[in-house]
Amino acid sequence: MGGRAGRVLIATAACLLWLNGCETSTKLGDVFKSKSDTTASLPPVPDADPPTTGSITAPPPEGIQPDAVPKGLFGKDPNDDLSLGKKFFRSANFGLAERHFRRAVEQHPRDLESWVGLAASYDRLRRWDFADRAYEQAMKISGPQAEILNNWGYSFMLRGDYRRALGRYNGSLGKRQYPDLVLSRLNSRWQR
Repeated sequence: MGGRAGRVLIATAACLLWLNGCETSTKLGDVFKSKSDTTASLPPVPDADPPTTGSITAPPPEGIQPDAVPKGLFGKDPNDDLSLGKKFFRSANFGLAERHFRRAVEQHPRDLESWVGLAASYDRLRRWDFADRAYEQAMKISGPQAEILNNWGYSFMLRGDYRRALGRYNGSLGKRQYPDLVLSRLNSRWQR
């Protein structure tokens, strides 16, 4: 019985020392002190807002943007749908990226970057039918550009359709300055 009581006493002392480590005071005697006297020494919280320090500037007048970008220029605002879609795509949140790219396409139907982002998002979500539609729409806007054909070829590679991927990559080879970069991706897939 005496051994058990000793273990309980040691465990209790260890717990008190451990709890004392959680406190801001380093005195062992402060563990047993009342908390009411320590909170009374804090200064009262002011009701009014503190004066500004000048680090925040006043908003610009209506119609003028701080970076002198016209309101109609798409993609310059960090909170527009195109920028948010890019941000979510980079962070591998493809569902939210798709949502923002789709909104961007609805707002600006002739914006090529939005269509390519939407198609890439559909690729990552494995919605191949929607990805094909988005790539076709991008091709209607700009014609057969190397970047679009390359991305579309990568889409076919993700599906496992290497024959169609090769066709898209061959289409982009004539439009690229460095065709070896395109073929290296395809060759690495075929060697697996």
